[in-house]
Amino acid sequence: MGNKNSGASASSVMVAFLSGMAFGAVAALLLAPQAGRESRETLFRTVRQAGDDVRDFSERATDTWDDVMNKGREFLNEAGTVVKDAVDAGRESVQQMRRPSSEESDPSR
Repeated sequence: MGNKNSGASASSVMVAFLSGMAFGAVAALLLAPQAGRESRETLFRTVRQAGDDVRDFSERATDTWDDVMNKGREFLNEAGTVVKDAVDAGRESVQQMRRPSSEESDPSR
């Protein structure tokens, strides 16, 4: 069975989840049996808290992304060094293999 990607990224799922949570909170507050002033205060407090939560999530996601990018750069730099060393070693081996055969065919020796 093939791996089917639904096309939904993690960020779009998170936005949908947070939006649903916000709409649910607003609906609950508007339908709750309390005074209008209390509902508005509760609504503003909830919206403010949700904004703070989204900001915190965004900061953590940015920090995580920066960490992943830095580790990726480090990995690529290390991999580049390993590949360069391997190419240099291969080049040296080829040169060493050629030296004896060219010395054997030299009639002046």
